[in-house]
Amino acid sequence: MKILMVLTSHDQLGNTGKKTGFWLEELAAPYFVFRDAGVEITLASPKGGQPPLDPKSNEPAFQTEDTRRFERDQAATAALANTLMLSEIKQADYDGVFFPGGHGPLWDLTNNRNALSLIEDMLSARKPVALVCHAPGILTNVKAPDGKPIAKGRAVTGFTDSEEEAMHLVEVVPYLLEDVLKEQGAQFSKTADWGVHVVQDGLLITGQNPASSRQGARTLLDALKKQAAA
Repeated sequence: MKILMVLTSHDQLGNTGKKTGFWLEELAAPYFVFRDAGVEITLASPKGGQPPLDPKSNEPAFQTEDTRRFERDQAATAALANTLMLSEIKQADYDGVFFPGGHGPLWDLTNNRNALSLIEDMLSARKPVALVCHAPGILTNVKAPDGKPIAKGRAVTGFTDSEEEAMHLVEVVPYLLEDVLKEQGAQFSKTADWGVHVVQDGLLITGQNPASSRQGARTLLDALKKQAAA
């Protein structure tokens, strides 16, 4: 079984002068869910190489057993330092795809044709797609075969407006993904801020926040196991 994990290459937090990137827990927790299950993992990003880490995600308050394990793991850190370029990725080579969040995807993956096409092609090929936290914002530009927004009429979740307010970044981010997905006709659900909430609608799996990344990965793995058993 092969799973692709796609990370952001964007490192600027709007015009604040601060750095952003991917959120470490949202990579680390799913990474070990997959690896411990014997899955072959490939990491990719728009620019390839070492993706930018959101420095806030590695502050003591946000570190977890998974993030500490990841930083100690030579194979994991080596894979992260050498991500493939997203333009070189072919969906046919993978059974499923997982998009970690962090604020970075709001700027690059949301508008990256390779990322959008990958999701469209994976779903068309009946392969599961999982996105967590800010990564569901990518769906705002993904189209269904009929040309309508992929999220229209579908059950989804993602980083909420209230969580963005708690981060004091409502005026910084390029858009609020909860608002846009709702405007597109998505059935957006959520739990309390920072709580675990994962939604599966067919092949589309979304998680609300960093705490939801482990369960999002397990849900993707379960979807793949069911497909293999069918």
